[in-house]
Amino acid sequence: MEKVLNIHDKLIRRCLQNDRQAQFELYKCYADSMYNVAKRITNNTDDAQDAVQDAFISAFQKIQQYKGESTFGAWLKRIVINKSLSLIQSKKRIDFKDSEQLELADDASPPFENNGFEYSIEDVKKAVGQLADGYRSVLSLYLFEGYDHAEIAEILGISLSTSKTQYIRAKKKLKENLAHGRQYQQA
Repeated sequence: MEKVLNIHDKLIRRCLQNDRQAQFELYKCYADSMYNVAKRITNNTDDAQDAVQDAFISAFQKIQQYKGESTFGAWLKRIVINKSLSLIQSKKRIDFKDSEQLELADDASPPFENNGFEYSIEDVKKAVGQLADGYRSVLSLYLFEGYDHAEIAEILGISLSTSKTQYIRAKKKLKENLAHGRQYQQA
């Protein structure tokens, strides 16, 4: 594979030499965005912070494994996602229901229709936060992180059909959560 252009190449080379200042600078560059990734997956501030810290420690310990075939941010994001999922799984088992197969809709469909209502970012965050861990994980990885279902299946250790089914169910539940929140706002 061909190496990609990495805007932080100098910092990465210094990190390879165990330069603590370079590690701190690289941390500052990515900490906020990686926290947002972890928060979407864990749905918990403390867990997200723990996952990010563990991910950075792991990344710096294994930075020699970074080969430059993707951007450093993409490589780090994969570590953050894995740490976040591991943290959820260590606290409780994520339930990926695969007992019934749904008619799989086109994945290109919008995640939800708002029936003429405008939802704020906070409305959507709250509705996503109310999803079960399995639903939230698949929905976050697909919609927010840009993984396809084959990648999600591999990351989560589930079948391709389970990933697609979970995504469809998550979209349905997200719509319900948004509609339910709208009812309370109108009352």
